[in-house]
Amino acid sequence: MTTLPLPQPGQRQALCVMVLGTSSNAGKSWVSTALCAWYRAQGYKVAPFKAQNMSNNARVVATPDGQWGEIGTAQYLQALACGVEPDVRMNPLLLKPEADTRSQVVLMGQVNAQLSALPWRARSAQVWPHITAALDSLRAEYEVVVIEGAGSPAEINLHDSDIVNMRVARHCDAHCLLVADIDRGGAFAHLYGTWALLPPQEQALIRGFVLNKFRGDPGLLAPAPQMLQERTGVPTVATIPMQCGHGLPEEDGVFDARSTGQGSIHTTVAIVAYPRMSNHDEFQPLRSVPGVRVVWARSPADLAGADWVILPGSKATAADLAWMRHQGLDAAVVAHAHAGRRVLGICGGLQMLGEALIDLHGVDGNAAGLGLLPLVTLFAPEKTVRRVQVQLPPLRGVWSALNGLQLQVYEIHHGQTQLRADMEAGQAQRADEPVPGMVWQSAQGNVWGTYWHGMLENAAMLQALWGAQAPSLDQVFARMALGVEDWFAYKK
Repeated sequence: MTTLPLPQPGQRQALCVMVLGTSSNAGKSWVSTALCAWYRAQGYKVAPFKAQNMSNNARVVATPDGQWGEIGTAQYLQALACGVEPDVRMNPLLLKPEADTRSQVVLMGQVNAQLSALPWRARSAQVWPHITAALDSLRAEYEVVVIEGAGSPAEINLHDSDIVNMRVARHCDAHCLLVADIDRGGAFAHLYGTWALLPPQEQALIRGFVLNKFRGDPGLLAPAPQMLQERTGVPTVATIPMQCGHGLPEEDGVFDARSTGQGSIHTTVAIVAYPRMSNHDEFQPLRSVPGVRVVWARSPADLAGADWVILPGSKATAADLAWMRHQGLDAAVVAHAHAGRRVLGICGGLQMLGEALIDLHGVDGNAAGLGLLPLVTLFAPEKTVRRVQVQLPPLRGVWSALNGLQLQVYEIHHGQTQLRADMEAGQAQRADEPVPGMVWQSAQGNVWGTYWHGMLENAAMLQALWGAQAPSLDQVFARMALGVEDWFAYKK
């Protein structure tokens, strides 16, 4: 008998199970995904939901009117764990930070300039009807909705304008689980303090405490869970062991900075980790490929010995390029390319590879590029958002292993990039544009740039480049579902 609630026969609306955290990075996204996989394994029709996500990790999904829109990567992956098609209702509000005090607001998949200009409290009042409408429509279609909160529900300075934690829980009378990261210490204080700061009607919605990222013998926790229950009336329903290498990307801009590599290392890939890096989640499969070591580069020293350098996407390309120059990484990347080693630029990283960034509309900023490809990027007010299936044409040199591959990819960008033949002075061979407006390759063949995100999430590309594959998402989800069976079981 599990400690998790189950849908009841004849229920009119979906059972709502909500995962809250005592802090950011407590493991809300991961636990929510595991519950999605578990409820699916039990045969229930289940969907994920998060009212508001703040992240530059986003995926492209279809909208009800047949267009393309954006949602946070966590909810995209949770939908896959549920075995359902991701949709914009699962994350109706997405905030994409562009600077320390400014975010682009995406409502129901679309950029909303008016909301982007509003202060947070005023914005919350306007978006709440959209949030409840999205949640209620999911509740009408599914048997279970697994809801993820944000940050902590005990941010009492924000409680009156809350649209993502307890206000959502009250709206759907959710069965709430409160998760704490026990690895960082103070978990019982975090759980008790969070519960104590909630008003009584919201305390009543907290139905279980979850200790996440535990190392060692669970027996050593006694008598703390019992003491906590005596003070709050809330049982500790699960103790989840530390899950290293679980196969899912980290959420909310937090990533594991430890270098990776399994078995005999044959390839080192350095990914430049600039401050406004976006969609770094797409490199998770690469981190699981045997023989490949991944490092996050923040200084020229981090590129030493690298076979590959990847310039990932950026939510502020000009600003991140300025940061690279301040760090000395611009010269290090250029030297890496001139040595004949591979450089891959994706989206914002592609734009950096060119000669110039031109911004006439205040979208991103003007800047000189790295000059590794004869390209000029012009930023447009309109954002290109779409998901496509592509087949790679014949490529030259080190990229020829990819010839003919069929890939599922997606685009999220404001820039429009053009090849400029007049900027190829001194080059023996003209740069290529194998896919017009999408893919460019240097005359020497080692520098490659594209607007396509998600290429490395295709097993065929990993196999072609490194002769190996990462575990599939289905394998990851199945392992998580089995874990839930143990972690949330009654202890006899």
